[in-house]
Amino acid sequence: MQPVRRPGGRTARVRTAVHEAVLDLLREESWDDLSIALVAERSGVHQATIYRRWGTLSGLIDDMVNEQLSQGSPVPDTGTLRGDLEAYALKVADDVASPMGALYVRAAMVGSRGSEGEVYLMNRGLRLQAMLDRAAERGERPPTLLELMEVVIAPLYYHAIFFGRPVGPDHARTLVDRLLSLRGSPG
Repeated sequence: MQPVRRPGGRTARVRTAVHEAVLDLLREESWDDLSIALVAERSGVHQATIYRRWGTLSGLIDDMVNEQLSQGSPVPDTGTLRGDLEAYALKVADDVASPMGALYVRAAMVGSRGSEGEVYLMNRGLRLQAMLDRAAERGERPPTLLELMEVVIAPLYYHAIFFGRPVGPDHARTLVDRLLSLRGSPG
């Protein structure tokens, strides 16, 4: 008889506890004071386990941000390119405007720009590309992934990071309009 696999077993519990500890500490502590030792103490997970799983504090922060954003911002499938782009842009704008969004943006800036961040971008890029491919299969003229990132997604984050304020839904829709007009697509 084979042992029964437990969905959401110890690994999932450890990851959840550590991520929650990071979020709590980022709300309470100075960013400069954050450490693996504090995360271990708060989460009840041994430091060695944290180092073995994430390697560095930057790797841990990246993993936490990536997990939170992946869960909170699924790629939409509304049936139209414009609908998909607007739904995604509005969700990103809403995420960035939320109290947690500001925390995620700041955490992403603190995290590494190494392979963990690249894996997230690659995974997110693949999901967004699938959205664009669906539009092409419907006979629509989707933008490239790079155009989507540069014209719609980047400005949403840019406003939050450099102006200290997120954009509203009207501005998010304007960015989508701009993208579609560049492509000569009515959406």
